[in-house]
Amino acid sequence: MTAFARSDAAQARLARGSPLPVALLVLAQASLALISLAREAHADDTVRIGSKVFTESVILGEIATLAIERSGSPAVHRRELGGTRVVWSALVRGDIDVLPEYTGTLRQEVYGTEAIADDAALIARLGQDGMRATEPLGFDDTYALGMKEARAVALGIDDISDLKQHEALRIAFSAEFTSRADGWGSLKARYGLTHTDIKAMDHDLAYRALADGAVDLIDLYSTDAEIRHYDLRVLRDDLKHFPAYRAVFVYRADLETRAPAAIAALRLLSGTIDEPTMIGMNAAAKLHRRPERAVAAELLSKVVGAPVTTQEEGRGERLLRATWQHLGLSAAALGLAIPLAVPLGFIAAKRRRLGRFLLGFTGIVQTLPSLALLVFLLPWLGLGAAPAIAALALYALLPIVRSTHAGVTGIPAGLRESAEVLGLPTWYRVLRIEVPLALPSILAGLQIAAVTTVGTATLGALVGAGGYGQAILTGIRLDRMDLILEGAVPSALLAVATLGLFELLERHVVPRGLRL
Repeated sequence: MTAFARSDAAQARLARGSPLPVALLVLAQASLALISLAREAHADDTVRIGSKVFTESVILGEIATLAIERSGSPAVHRRELGGTRVVWSALVRGDIDVLPEYTGTLRQEVYGTEAIADDAALIARLGQDGMRATEPLGFDDTYALGMKEARAVALGIDDISDLKQHEALRIAFSAEFTSRADGWGSLKARYGLTHTDIKAMDHDLAYRALADGAVDLIDLYSTDAEIRHYDLRVLRDDLKHFPAYRAVFVYRADLETRAPAAIAALRLLSGTIDEPTMIGMNAAAKLHRRPERAVAAELLSKVVGAPVTTQEEGRGERLLRATWQHLGLSAAALGLAIPLAVPLGFIAAKRRRLGRFLLGFTGIVQTLPSLALLVFLLPWLGLGAAPAIAALALYALLPIVRSTHAGVTGIPAGLRESAEVLGLPTWYRVLRIEVPLALPSILAGLQIAAVTTVGTATLGALVGAGGYGQAILTGIRLDRMDLILEGAVPSALLAVATLGLFELLERHVVPRGLRL
């Protein structure tokens, strides 16, 4: 069979019920639908509560959610969204309406460049940004430094000032603590410390490293349940570096008119959570593996003097929801990337100079750290599926563009010349000759992009997009391998299934003689 005959056969098979055009249409529709949902206006009356990536913030977010729901206002909790700057920016943009926060963080980190003398001045400053805050919830969760009790006794370390005599300590701090205005930099200057060998480590993982003896000193939150659990000594802040970190709920001012019952519910919580209570709730969730929502419901029942019941989501329900979210993110990203990348690959093959630029550009995009790209997209796309889809689509460009470019440039010159001699129109040569002959290479690139997208989509949980990454993120935070596997194993299985799907697709649309 000649090459032209093979190309005609391939084109006929594409036109004869091939699933490829239908699949591309479904992908494109899915992408548009998800982006539309992700960027929907905040015209409805749903109150959106955000929380950071640590257990106490999640518990407080659940308490706020349950309290607002009990008041009659619909509420949704966008949990584990990131660090202070990310979540605060989301509040300012209107992606969320309520945020559990701390007065010390607001004064030293959010408004760290301004001289805010006290909480009264802080409330006034929040008002300038269109924000309000409840009265303190009743406990102070300050930053601190901690060591194993036995190690501290052996070295004679009681105060932070004592660290000056121990330069060889192995230190691990969370990334946020090392970068905050009230964190390591200012603490180091205040105490005249000269330690330089500081490892960056997730806050929850640092506790395990300290317990295993891998490090000597970590940063703590004073209400962490792990302090007592791991028998840690909290070093005395003898120079009074850290300010008071009184817990409050910060909310957007427009919520007072949009959902006044929700504000009343939040204010009802003021003064109801003391330090032992908060430590107990952290311990229940982190050490005793109780669901944060159940822990929050128990506290709220005491506050309102009536039972507050919750319906916990089972593992099967969680997996089903996460699967749909993960499939949606992956399909939408590919639906955006494929219609863009395949034409770019053809252009790169036809125009050498422009081709070098396109290949170089997609290569540069591929080298961008995923976390940095997500944070970069947040101001434009907000929280949710939209930034995750956009980032995944950008990462999918390189394998598709390169494989399309390779497939087109790999077509023998004699076939091109024969088509030109026959006087075939350009569109006919592309659709009836070049596309079928390049299709095996194109599908190979699509396969790589699809499998990579399915695996990388777990990062969507960092911006509130859900998917399998949510279970992984929660598992890391709670030190629960079962939750990590709940996200990792289905993600890997879905990637394998995607690989098999493209194998079947290739068998269906590419003639045997043209398969790679």
